[in-house]
Amino acid sequence: MNKTLLFFTVLVIATCGLIYELIVGALASYLLGDSITQFSTVIGTYLFAMGIGSWLSRFIERGVAQRFVEIELGVALIGGLCAPMLFLTFALTDVFRVALYGSVLAIGTLVGLEIPLLLRILKDQLKFKDLVSQVLTFDYLGALAASITFPLLFVPKLGLVRTSLLFGLLNALVGLWSTWLLAPVLAHPLRLRVKAVALSLFLVVGLVLGDRLTNFSEEHLYSDDVVHATSSPYQRIVLTRGKRGFSLYLNGNLQFSSLDEYRYHEALVHPALVRAGKAERVLVLGGGDGLAAREILKYPEVKNVTLVDLDPAMTGLASRYDELAELNARSMADPRMHVINTDAMEYLREKPETWDVIVVDFPDPNNFSLGKLYTTGFYKLLKRRLAPDGVAVIQSTSPMFARRSFWCIDTTLKAAGFWTQPYHALVPSFGEWGYVLVAHEPAPPRRPLPGGLRFLTDDTHEGLFQFPLDMGPLPAEVNRLNNQVLVHYYEEEWRRWN
Repeated sequence: MNKTLLFFTVLVIATCGLIYELIVGALASYLLGDSITQFSTVIGTYLFAMGIGSWLSRFIERGVAQRFVEIELGVALIGGLCAPMLFLTFALTDVFRVALYGSVLAIGTLVGLEIPLLLRILKDQLKFKDLVSQVLTFDYLGALAASITFPLLFVPKLGLVRTSLLFGLLNALVGLWSTWLLAPVLAHPLRLRVKAVALSLFLVVGLVLGDRLTNFSEEHLYSDDVVHATSSPYQRIVLTRGKRGFSLYLNGNLQFSSLDEYRYHEALVHPALVRAGKAERVLVLGGGDGLAAREILKYPEVKNVTLVDLDPAMTGLASRYDELAELNARSMADPRMHVINTDAMEYLREKPETWDVIVVDFPDPNNFSLGKLYTTGFYKLLKRRLAPDGVAVIQSTSPMFARRSFWCIDTTLKAAGFWTQPYHALVPSFGEWGYVLVAHEPAPPRRPLPGGLRFLTDDTHEGLFQFPLDMGPLPAEVNRLNNQVLVHYYEEEWRRWN
């Protein structure tokens, strides 16, 4: 047996095993939200299953090499198909969680069987201390390779479905070459080779059809036709088109519908712009679709708009996709616009400038990475960057469907030292939607609204700040970085409506 190739096999096995774990965790967070919970439960279940596999390995007493190759092919099949199978299960059935944890248990158990069996195959080739140290070294190196390449290379270039199928194919090829490496101790190498070749061909076909599999599952996830879909290192971006226009989804969550987005964006932008002492320099955090910028650029006094959005795939789409560019009135190409793709919190930390108006248009706090952008720590940074007579506005989820979450955001802004004025607007695609206007001191009386609006008027503007009893204030804790209570409020409240 060639020990070098067998150790390389360990490296590939470890890489593939962790990739499957990361795929399932990422897919669960895309589809279910709350990435901390999804990754935590997936990793815990996977490690538990590996323990089961290691324990079960003691019952394999004969044909160890034969079983090792068969297990490798089993990992290739289940791991390779995990992403397309889970996408389809989510779209077509109500048993997604069963399929999710069932696949994690199956993959983890099989991966847990591999290393003990390989140690037994190599036990006559090396001293025990050398054997264990070398096998575990290559195992951990494989894990490192997976953790680096998964977010930086495979997800942005291939997406989850094709990454899953590619590593399934890699596992199948490992099983195939193992039939030669272990040929002296295999009872039926030819039979295994036929299985490995057949499985490899099957996964190659899946890899070629990977985009079609993804499109098929997404067509069943969304009520309208999918006209554009792409994966970035940060999110899955999908545009759909139907009879009522087109819509943007990020990680399966609706961001806007062209039918009524003007209501959301007029309500987001104009109450702040007409109250600021001046509006020459405006900062937009989030808002990569360019629609908030469209509203800001309606003010002739605006000289500079800096838009900070983490994902260049989103801001690029807002510039290049004709239908979206038309909807945002080509705002991303306006000479007053400056687009910066970076983390908003890091940007506020690093840049000493102040702005007359700040528009915060982040997605809802449905996971902890977004929740940090709704904490006292973030809002104190925001306060330092707001001019003395400046005004900021924060989109703040629905005061109807997530009432405590909405008032938690208001409470957190007050704890950061802001004067606040909450308000809301009806956006049919979302229902009642909430915002919080903030300043260092009570904002001065507003100026008249600009012309050309479709929703707000000087009269209806005042009604935004009136809350009915069922959306009124509720006591809520302050959302801090170390507790992220807002994410828990949000998940609990929206779960009742889903």
